[in-house]
Amino acid sequence: MRAAAPRLLAGTALGALLCGAAATPAQADAYRYWSFWERQQDAWTYATVGPATHRPGDGDVLGLRFVVSGDTSGTRRPRGTTDFGAICADTPARQGTRRVALVLDFGTAADAPSGAQPPARRTECARIAEDGTAADALAATAKPLRYNSDGLLCAVAGYPRSGCGEQLADGAGAAEAGGTEDTGDDDGALSGGRGTALGAGAVAALALLALLRSRRRG
Repeated sequence: MRAAAPRLLAGTALGALLCGAAATPAQADAYRYWSFWERQQDAWTYATVGPATHRPGDGDVLGLRFVVSGDTSGTRRPRGTTDFGAICADTPARQGTRRVALVLDFGTAADAPSGAQPPARRTECARIAEDGTAADALAATAKPLRYNSDGLLCAVAGYPRSGCGEQLADGAGAAEAGGTEDTGDDDGALSGGRGTALGAGAVAALALLALLRSRRRG
């Protein structure tokens, strides 16, 4: 299955490499993309691997949010309920499968491409095989998915209709990325404190987008 997140095509090693080599220029740019999160110890944490390689356990909660982000402080967490019991209340356990709760946050009007209206946030409970991935969970509950030729996840449930990890015009994304976050709920604080830098994962996301963009130009 193709890699399904703009921040990871080759796993953690690529993220660490890009973080060390390209963190500074990446922070100057703003991109519109789907960010990938996992729920750990009652807090959202930026995922350290992409959906195509992340193998969730039964009872895990994962989140995706469509964002405009110019640096790590602009990468915002998914909003809405994060309770596995509530999301998967109608999906009983079954031998040989795993249940994964998904929080799908399509972002705000400020995040949306021109003329687009973000769908309402929603939650899904996916049933996957024991060796299934987060990408399998998305494929089971959030079609249509759209990928580009680099394997980047461009659209979830058909949103947005066009574009994929595009860099915004100079200055256009800075105000959006630095705007006030709509937190939506009280139980979704960022791991390590609200508003703090997210570290290597988010920097790698932006650096990877910049790298792929430069390759296309070449």
